[in-house]
Amino acid sequence: MIRLALRRSASKNSPARLLTAAFLGADSAQQSSGSNVNVRGFRQIPHPPSDKSPLNHHPQPTYHLSSSRFMSMASEGEGSSSTPHRHTNRLAMERSPYLLQHAHNPVDWYPWGQDAFDKAKKEDKPIFLSVGYSTCHWCHVMERESFEDEEIGKILSDNFVCIKVDREERPDVDKVYMTFVQATCGGGGWPMSVWLTPDLRPFIGGTYFPPTDHARRPGLKTVLTRITEQWQNNRPTLESSGERILESLKEGTAVAANPGESPPAAPLVANRCFQQLAHSYEEEYGGFRDAPKFPTPVNLMFLMAYWSVNRTTSEGVEALQMALHTLRMMALGGIHDHVAQGFHRYSTDSSWHVPHFEKMLYDQAQLAVAYITASQVSGEQLFADVAKDILLYVSRDLSDKSGGFYSAEDADSVPASGGTEKREGAFCVWTASEVRELLPDVVEGATGAATQADIFMHHYGVKELGNVTPEQDPHGELQGQNVLIVRYSVELTAARFGISVEKANELLASARTQMAEVRNSRPRPHLDTKMLASWNGLMLSAYAGVGAVLGDKALLERAVQAGNFLREHLWDAERQTILRSCYRGDEMEVQQISPPISGFLDDYAFIIRGLLDLYEANQQPEWLQWAEELQLRQDQLFWDDQGGGYFCSDPSDSTILLQLKVDQDGAEPSANSVSASNLLRLSHYAGRPEWLQRSQQLLAAFSDRLTKVPIALPEMVQALMAQHYTLKQIVICGQRDAPDTTSLLATVNSLFLPHKVLMLTDGDADDFLCQRLPALSSMSQQGGVATAYVCQDFTCSLPVTDPQELRRLLLDGTTDVHSE
Repeated sequence: MIRLALRRSASKNSPARLLTAAFLGADSAQQSSGSNVNVRGFRQIPHPPSDKSPLNHHPQPTYHLSSSRFMSMASEGEGSSSTPHRHTNRLAMERSPYLLQHAHNPVDWYPWGQDAFDKAKKEDKPIFLSVGYSTCHWCHVMERESFEDEEIGKILSDNFVCIKVDREERPDVDKVYMTFVQATCGGGGWPMSVWLTPDLRPFIGGTYFPPTDHARRPGLKTVLTRITEQWQNNRPTLESSGERILESLKEGTAVAANPGESPPAAPLVANRCFQQLAHSYEEEYGGFRDAPKFPTPVNLMFLMAYWSVNRTTSEGVEALQMALHTLRMMALGGIHDHVAQGFHRYSTDSSWHVPHFEKMLYDQAQLAVAYITASQVSGEQLFADVAKDILLYVSRDLSDKSGGFYSAEDADSVPASGGTEKREGAFCVWTASEVRELLPDVVEGATGAATQADIFMHHYGVKELGNVTPEQDPHGELQGQNVLIVRYSVELTAARFGISVEKANELLASARTQMAEVRNSRPRPHLDTKMLASWNGLMLSAYAGVGAVLGDKALLERAVQAGNFLREHLWDAERQTILRSCYRGDEMEVQQISPPISGFLDDYAFIIRGLLDLYEANQQPEWLQWAEELQLRQDQLFWDDQGGGYFCSDPSDSTILLQLKVDQDGAEPSANSVSASNLLRLSHYAGRPEWLQRSQQLLAAFSDRLTKVPIALPEMVQALMAQHYTLKQIVICGQRDAPDTTSLLATVNSLFLPHKVLMLTDGDADDFLCQRLPALSSMSQQGGVATAYVCQDFTCSLPVTDPQELRRLLLDGTTDVHSE
């Protein structure tokens, strides 16, 4: 089960082979042959691992090793219970919902910190590091099977210093040891299990372990016993081999530019990225690769940006078709929650039908932007409706009264029919009898005296025996249940029952409303109420972007609330530091741990992008000013003066053994990718040419990855394209909130213009933009009405006041120009 050979290490005396022999002993060949610690996931599907590997979306097969798969958790993950607990450990003092889920294990857990490190050194014990997150299904399984087990708890507590980490709180810790696990096991996932020396150097790693041996796969008890024996009898080999693997990882993960190196040619990189995506594209249902299918908004946004500069080519048309078809199929599929809005984490099949029912904040944020962009590109109302639909879900179910956003909703919940065992999707699925009972009324004028249930079931593919096949449900949790998926257009459904399209829409909407009320009475899934700076930054972009395109004041007000939340609760003005997270308290107040976790690169990068998007949405210069301050601080904390690019965490933190620059746009975009765009935009807003140069240095540092495997970094390819095609500066001169100004802004916001910055000046010389960009003083309203200027490469258009003329100028670029 424990496969320790580095894939690129074939030498008989390689560190990995030495480590294998030391750990497994004489039977190592048999134990490690063809094995993988990758025993995790649901329905043979892992959690986010495939997001980390864009060229291999096919996980290793996973195995279910227990007849009982569920654990009992407090509904909000706070660890509360009406019955006394036999055990309480120090995690009860934490605020992370994931750590609180383990607060009553018979394990002497420590949070990541100096107390645990000191104990390991003092007692000279190895560290057992367990990493996961609160909505991770197989983390729940391992907690119930192993960490609640008295015998395993005693083995762990007696022989190891046990540290539990929430990967969403400490992505820096997670990235280091996940890199080790992926290198030594050929794959990764959560829960992650790693054994470390007292000085934090890993020597054995894996993911999910069953409690006891299963076939040729050793269980956690066996693994713990063997590690204890080897620590006592063969410790030097463990330590030296682990050290050599770590050194190899440091060399293998280095990202740096050669002196004087320039970024690669954008058109060549973009074309290769498109070709690689086209090669992996699945034509029937959209998406990339076969099951499991992830939404991958970074891919979809790249394809639309690629189309924007290749509109007249067959490749550009194909790119747009790939993006729109994927978004359309996802919207119709079961991955989209048709009753309570939002999107589930991923689809377990190729047709987007049966999802893993977890809902993540970062998915909602990026998908809202992707859908509203699709509406700009295509003009289809469907896409705008889905974008609003996503934000409705977030506003209702993932929003804190402080203005922040919660992290996630779990996939598992207690069935409404009773029992204590949680089941995957129980909150979301329906039996045919439930639908018939809820929607019994005969529809006047419908053929065959059809009921509302008949029409609903036809449209959404509801079957009497359930619409989930055994292949999609190997554990029988969804037997007899239906996952709603749009099987017919409203026009076809209306024709099938002889009613008007308007009537069909009315009936389906009414049915969804009634079903939402029923769902609200069911036991809810666990809600992770942790509020993360980075994910809140992504959601800030979503509300600002969708609000601007739709001209929706309520969405824009919500975006401002999110910006204020970040500034009030996740910004330490005294230390000039972003804080990683805050938490919902027992009285619904916002709480912080002491000491708080300082923010990481993605916290700064995603918030800065959110602030720039918020400025473009409401033209309040305070957001630009804070974005500039945060960029300066990000540069101080994370920039690599030697090799270019940003480290993901503070290089001065000695407990983080690998200083990584993530080179993967996966479930979330890489913070370096986002920073490349932020620097470019800010160089225009703040008049700082040095940030343009820094953006180029960053792109040069990732040249090798961009040139060879651009599909790994589609977000960064967009930044490279923006450098190549140069940003348009769209300057609106007018009085804020005046109708003529609003009309020009609405024209700009209605268009997909990936390579632009939008500015508003009202003639105030003390305005942030006028202070930074003196050239703005030469631009003014013409004839007393709001006026637009479009500038590029130090050349500006003649002023225009008509919205339609501005639209033509932005789309065609055909107008008279004069030098700036």
